[in-house]
Amino acid sequence: MAEFSEAENQIKTNSSTMDVHTEAPRPRMTRQQILTLISMASVNFSSMICYSILGPFFPTEAVKKGASQTVVGLIFGSYAVCNLIGSLILGRYIVQIGAKFMLIAGLFVSAGCTILFGLLDRVPAGPVFISLCFIVRSIDAVGFAGAMTSTFAMTAKIFPDNVATVLGSLEIFTGLGLILGPPVGGWFYQSFGYEVPFLLLGCLLCVMVPFNIYVLPTIEADPSKESFFKLLTHGKIVLVCYVIFTLSAGLGFLDATLSLYAIKTFNLSNGYVGLIMLGLSLPYCLASPLMGYFTDKYPGSRTVLMVTGALITAVGFCLLGPTPFLHIQSQLWLVIVTLGLIGFSLGMTAIPTFPEIITCAYATGFPEGLSTLGLVSGLFGAVWSTGMFYGPIVGGLITQHLSFEWAATIQAGLAFLGAFMLAVFSLCQRRPSVTEINEASRLLDE
Repeated sequence: MAEFSEAENQIKTNSSTMDVHTEAPRPRMTRQQILTLISMASVNFSSMICYSILGPFFPTEAVKKGASQTVVGLIFGSYAVCNLIGSLILGRYIVQIGAKFMLIAGLFVSAGCTILFGLLDRVPAGPVFISLCFIVRSIDAVGFAGAMTSTFAMTAKIFPDNVATVLGSLEIFTGLGLILGPPVGGWFYQSFGYEVPFLLLGCLLCVMVPFNIYVLPTIEADPSKESFFKLLTHGKIVLVCYVIFTLSAGLGFLDATLSLYAIKTFNLSNGYVGLIMLGLSLPYCLASPLMGYFTDKYPGSRTVLMVTGALITAVGFCLLGPTPFLHIQSQLWLVIVTLGLIGFSLGMTAIPTFPEIITCAYATGFPEGLSTLGLVSGLFGAVWSTGMFYGPIVGGLITQHLSFEWAATIQAGLAFLGAFMLAVFSLCQRRPSVTEINEASRLLDE
């Protein structure tokens, strides 16, 4: 009966959509949508470049200030934990807070924290420095959670007919921020010192605040009584969340271990390791808009893409080490090719997840609107942060006690498990029969 109702609702939706297009075809993109897209792209780019500039030089500076390697790892890990908590809370109350206000406030908080982080080299070494690092980084994570949660929600609200296409296009700027952050931060650090990279990027975020106040529309919506727990009662949403977790865990694992592995195995310099990482980022940037367009045009392909992408990711991680039982000698060209394969497959898997969760939420009975989109955005951000916390820590421990090859193999197993469970669940779901769809159509006609 549930499938029958869903089919009936789908026919109603399709009928109303056909009527709208018959009466007055809508333009492809309005001026407001174009400005919003520019705003979202700038938020993604600036937020990610601020997130990624720490890698090349902060660990060295922190050790000079009395922090151990473990403490440095915890400082990075605290960002993921606070981002997780912030995503859940802010996603739940996005309507009460206001999506536009949340995004602007998140940018402002991130700008202030970025500038403050650049001034921490002036504080006394030891506990004072370490405590302030934790505090500033944690607050920055909450601001980042607010900006990104509202970005996802507003994108889905303003571009309801092509969510995946827009998100895929925005991922280009996310990837560019992650790509440019380390070299730009490292160059400014070597040329001008510790403070300059943070001050420049903090000022960039400050400039974006009035721009977004002017550009972004105010979205009015009624709060909903629904919760994250109801979202997680849908089996497919749980499985999609697990897939998201494996994606971010894989990226976090590579961030923490790949550079050390490449330097040790192939005697590469840090500069060459950065070039190798482009083999992961560039295919992801290229795949994301392509997959977004495809999944919007063919929504029924989302599950197939997620399963296929997860399987390719699993194969990629098996070849990255390579897996010890394959008895393949590790070679630099194989690592580069494998990273490209993983990057493309990540785009294939990641882009369909957000619109698929939205579809499942509506099928579960969630009302259409900003409140539901906020819950979905918060859930997405929380699961992604969980993977980013798990990947570096657990992957680093496995690498330390076993080897990089076995750690990559375990990551491949996580990806394969996600693909397998999602495929089995989709095959076991009973779809409405032709008779039920025809009967629903007949009832509508009457």
